[in-house]
Amino acid sequence: MKNYIKVDEWKIIEEGFDPKYNLISESLFSLGNGRMGQRANFEEAYSGETLQGNYVAGVYYPDKTRVGWWKNGYPEYFAKVLNAANWIGIDVFIDGEQLDLAKCEVSNFKRELNMKEGYLKRTFRAKTADGKEVDVEAIRFCSMVDDETGVIRYTITPLNFSGPVTITPFVDGDIKNKDSNYDEKFWDEVTKGSWSDGGYVQLRTKKTGFEVATGQKFTISQQGSTQSSEKEKYVATEIKLDAVKGQAIVLTKYAANLSSQNYPANALVAELEKTLKTISAKGFEKMLAEQAEAWDKKWQHNDIIIEGDASAQQGIRFNIYQLNQTYTGEDDRLNIGPKGFTGEKYGGSTYWDTEAYCVPFYLATADQKVTRNLLLYRYKQLGKAIDNAKLLGFKDGAALYPMVTMDGTECHNEWEITFEEIHRNGAIAHAIFNYVRYTGDEQYLVDYGLEVLIAIARFWAQRVNWSDERRQYVMLGVTGPNEYENNVNNNWYTSTIATWCMKYSLEAIEKVEAADKAKFDALITKINFDKQKESAKFRDVIEKMYYPYDEQRQIFLQQDGYLDKEQILVKDLPASDRPLNQKWSWDRILRSCYIKQADVLQGLYFFEENYDTDTIRRNYDFYEPRTVHESSLSPCVHAVIAAKLGDEARAYEFYLRTSRLDLDDYNNDTEDGCHITSMAGTWISVVEGFGGMRVRDGKLSFDPFLPEKWQSFSFKIGFRGTSLRVTVRKDQVSISNLSGPEIKVLIRGREHSLSPNEGVGVKSVTLYPPSPKMSQES
Repeated sequence: MKNYIKVDEWKIIEEGFDPKYNLISESLFSLGNGRMGQRANFEEAYSGETLQGNYVAGVYYPDKTRVGWWKNGYPEYFAKVLNAANWIGIDVFIDGEQLDLAKCEVSNFKRELNMKEGYLKRTFRAKTADGKEVDVEAIRFCSMVDDETGVIRYTITPLNFSGPVTITPFVDGDIKNKDSNYDEKFWDEVTKGSWSDGGYVQLRTKKTGFEVATGQKFTISQQGSTQSSEKEKYVATEIKLDAVKGQAIVLTKYAANLSSQNYPANALVAELEKTLKTISAKGFEKMLAEQAEAWDKKWQHNDIIIEGDASAQQGIRFNIYQLNQTYTGEDDRLNIGPKGFTGEKYGGSTYWDTEAYCVPFYLATADQKVTRNLLLYRYKQLGKAIDNAKLLGFKDGAALYPMVTMDGTECHNEWEITFEEIHRNGAIAHAIFNYVRYTGDEQYLVDYGLEVLIAIARFWAQRVNWSDERRQYVMLGVTGPNEYENNVNNNWYTSTIATWCMKYSLEAIEKVEAADKAKFDALITKINFDKQKESAKFRDVIEKMYYPYDEQRQIFLQQDGYLDKEQILVKDLPASDRPLNQKWSWDRILRSCYIKQADVLQGLYFFEENYDTDTIRRNYDFYEPRTVHESSLSPCVHAVIAAKLGDEARAYEFYLRTSRLDLDDYNNDTEDGCHITSMAGTWISVVEGFGGMRVRDGKLSFDPFLPEKWQSFSFKIGFRGTSLRVTVRKDQVSISNLSGPEIKVLIRGREHSLSPNEGVGVKSVTLYPPSPKMSQES
């Protein structure tokens, strides 16, 4: 665990430059706006260890799967979000010596991500080999208002000399992905060009044919001689200046990335020039002010305020900030990659993380259409999910959604995941359920949802098989959420979510048929659904499914044979053995009892209303001590369940772990990029964990408690047209209806009506005295 990031409630701050942390910082200080993003690479040259990263949403390359063998149904490629043209580059030469922080003496270094206003600022002093000193300040951001653009203000001030300085802003498309399987470069040049104050490069991806035009336009505060230069996939303008001691030189660089997803390829350059002209006419200060205003609107709605714990406050805001700059929901062709715009690992593609963890966050903090677009993304890929299932031998419209995808085609390249981690199908169905439950938008089931649910239910009905020995249905050869187990039989979570999907599909069939018989009849004709026969099969599987259970301990068994493993608890592992995935062989991990992330507990989190508190507690107390939490998705589920059980110590521990997972580099892997999708779990930990928020019978329900270290916490949520603020203090719980119609909410089981905001003030009603749990903590 690293502790070099300074604690600040609104900023991420690094003071002093330590090259061994640079890759981590490049991830932490990343920028994005939903349409494009980048790692926090330096503008000037850096010959030290770095992972160059500039990304354009939705643009990918099908990198050939690299394996020494092949299996039927195995994906032909792994889709990767590409490292796109480097638009931030600014080469600096001081009297002929290149400014490079790996080679010069660096002092007063400070890197600061201002989350409140959405920009990155970096300052430092550099001394060259011959003793010349300069101060540098660089401020940049990806505009949330003009979301295909970014801007940099780069200021360099000579401190102890006057003399020649050369500044060269450039665009470089001659780049590659670090994780390219065969060291292949994925871009071909289409065209390039220069003008007196900038230039552009237009590139085309190999195979997929996406085209992206990346351009720059700059202004500079001091006159000098300029000369444009071009080479393959590269344009630059060299500016030679006579620098004056103590006089700042300010370069403002405007840049844009325009994609053929949004414009005709033959119009990209013309549109690029228009865009650059528009933003440069605005100027840096106006763009910065617009950026601050755009972020203020976001924070007004989805900020979580924690009083009394600056570290916890910084953690939750960092997570919310990254989520908001990764996905805005404006484009239903886009989704949320596990690393967002912060790195290449996982290919930047879509996983089940979106449905399981991100959907609750966007449901409560964004317009309803944002989550709807996430669901439509999967609906539009249903045909390919059916094709994926066909490759594995399924038929009659059964659908298996991919573990990893960009366009609906499976592209994960590990057989134990591709073929066996099929619980992902359940997350797709659960997201539909979650959306309808939260929004009340049952029309979505009519128009889109039921078709997806039936296809998923068909898959489960075919995936199980009848065991003559057990006289029950069984689910063989699967990998559950705990990926430290592969090819197991009867994973409890997978079997549980399979039958839940079939139950929910049956409920949805009845609802849709009653709501719109004509559409229902058209759908079942379209998909050739035999309601009587197929519904009967669903019910038979539901009624006769086998679930592993230990009678002595009264717990659900993660899978058959789990108790045959040597039961050594995590606390008894030597610290030198952690993390297991970096210290142990895969064979040793598979034979151990250790759990990568919530597995049985994932099911108890999703379906807690089906289990009493004692059942949840027994399973939690058994499985949590065996869980190593080496997945970023693990701590949040444990935090929520611990909070439900009134286990403040573990709830708070896991909250801190999920909220500061990247800031403190808990898993020693932040250098690869931040864990974006798991960041939604941080929000879940507060709102569903400490806030105790659930939806019960169409109403919001709260059962909150306050961690001992906090003085209070508050959050805002939107629910069916109403905006609410929930505040939990040591002596009271308050809910304010900020806007919208009257709403009824439940606080620890008691119903209260909240009228909408009236007049100037906001009517705030203290709904409940302290609970016994809160009184003890006070």
